[in-house]
Amino acid sequence: MTPSERAKAALRYQNRKNRAQGAFFEQMINGACDFYRSRQIADIEKTPEPMRPIKDLGGGKFIAHYTKAAQADFKGFLFGGQTVMFEAKHTDTGRMEQDRVTPDQADRLERAVEYGALAFVLCSFGYAGFYRIPWTVWRDMKGIFGHKYITPEEAARFEVRIGGPGVLLFLGEADMK
Repeated sequence: MTPSERAKAALRYQNRKNRAQGAFFEQMINGACDFYRSRQIADIEKTPEPMRPIKDLGGGKFIAHYTKAAQADFKGFLFGGQTVMFEAKHTDTGRMEQDRVTPDQADRLERAVEYGALAFVLCSFGYAGFYRIPWTVWRDMKGIFGHKYITPEEAARFEVRIGGPGVLLFLGEADMK
């Protein structure tokens, strides 16, 4: 295997690993959303990505491409009507870069805050720590932390509890209902 082929294989492996980790984090969040829905605390769902099929492979499979920019990962509402909108980001490193939220997603979260929604970025650092970073903190992290990333130590005040049995309680006080 040539160095170029090795580099391509390593990149494919990393991409597959990242997709699997993202999917696992989303499963954790979906479990929490089911918990909240079952207790009538909130109704939050994963935002489907708009796509258009371009080739039918048969058997319900197809090749598609995304038709517009990504929106926030999850949207919904709390009991009482307040809107909730958030991005979910996972990393195995010791810092979460601000640019992990795309400009389109940032615009959407900013508008959500302007309209009174609960907007945040839900972060996982190696599945060892989970944090609900308010959008206004994420947006202004350079001014708050002096750099355009956040570490688990800086995020500590936004830590999310894990409830039994393994539910990510990302709504905070609303979890106590």
